[in-house]
Amino acid sequence: MNYQAAKQHILRILKNELSDDLCYHGIHHTHDVLRITKELCQYEGVNGEDEILLKTAALLHDIGFTIGNPDHEKKSCIITRKLLPKYLYSEAQIEAICAMILATKIPQSPKTKLEEILCDADLDYLGRDDFQPIAHTLFIELKNHKVVDREYDWNKIQIDFIEKHEYFTQTSKIRRESKKQLHLSYLKSLL
Repeated sequence: MNYQAAKQHILRILKNELSDDLCYHGIHHTHDVLRITKELCQYEGVNGEDEILLKTAALLHDIGFTIGNPDHEKKSCIITRKLLPKYLYSEAQIEAICAMILATKIPQSPKTKLEEILCDADLDYLGRDDFQPIAHTLFIELKNHKVVDREYDWNKIQIDFIEKHEYFTQTSKIRRESKKQLHLSYLKSLL
């Protein structure tokens, strides 16, 4: 696998082809998920080939937005299957990456430790201090796509989402769950 070359190619695609109206699902989100994926690999003892596969999945998990929003995870896998053979990823490695990407579809459905790590990295912000500004970018993005109009409705959606959400890795449960519950309490106080 030539991870570094693949990473540069993927970041170039995201930079050039993601729509400007993706306030949340922009390249900054990919960088954030990659950063948290690296942290979780360290804490969860994942290294070697598995770490490279996870980092590659983090880079590719939302690349489907370059094609369109509905079923972007499936679209991400289409791009992944076309792109990664050029960088010497095997068919088995590509399918493992696609399984990780598909596990991030809401509601998340991880079946392996690597899938759990990517799912937790993707929604890490729910339990962080920067939750409010990041959540606001998702509100603006959904508003741009006419999914939601009012902040009141958005807060109800967030409450429902956070109540159903769970972190999968022990690291994320320890690092993020209590702060996530504080955000949930705050959102409930707004209604």
